[in-house]
Amino acid sequence: MIWVVALLVIIMLSSAVAVLVVESQISALAATSAVSLALSVLFVILKAPDVAMTEAVVGAGLSTVILALTLRRINKNQADKGGNYKGDYNA
Repeated sequence: MIWVVALLVIIMLSSAVAVLVVESQISALAATSAVSLALSVLFVILKAPDVAMTEAVVGAGLSTVILALTLRRINKNQADKGGNYKGDYNA
């Protein structure tokens, strides 16, 4: 059981570092979702299924959808204004 917990912690840490390192905002959003999903699995292992369900729905589901729609709208607005925004930090 300790190996599963250690693997989940490694997944969360590597995903959190990936959020800081990747240049694409969509990739950072996917890594954020991976952190939330790994955390919800960890909550299940810790015998807190109600917290795990809430984390999975809000953290991985709802937040990811809202942020993805926001990024889409920002990209659309930048394209309408004639900007050269391509969805990453080095545009």
